[in-house]
Amino acid sequence: MNPSAVLTVYFDGSCPLCKREIALYRRLPEAVNLAWVDVSLDQALGPALTCQAAMARFHVRHSDGRLVSGAAAFSDLWRCFSGWRWLGVISARPPLAGLFEVAYQLFLPVRPLLQRSLRRWDRQSHSL
Repeated sequence: MNPSAVLTVYFDGSCPLCKREIALYRRLPEAVNLAWVDVSLDQALGPALTCQAAMARFHVRHSDGRLVSGAAAFSDLWRCFSGWRWLGVISARPPLAGLFEVAYQLFLPVRPLLQRSLRRWDRQSHSL
């Protein structure tokens, strides 16, 4: 972990979809300023965040300890990357912030289906 991190990003490393997305962010130059915590490793995550909550919904923690989840957490993360900053800014402003959160909540029930599909695809592509 990076103790001087601007943001701590909690992600589900057991999720093939999440792993792909986080790998994309971690390749960006600004990623060195962030701490990356795989919540699937069942470790202490700090105040007000359990592994169960972190597995169910995306979270980030600011250096001041403030915990943010859902679409707002993605907005905060995107603002850390120069190429994504514009999306972080517009997704945090009303009324788009509310729309992004609704879209995120609609995505959550679909996530397990996408995870299963990606796992199946990964198994098939590795067996070729």
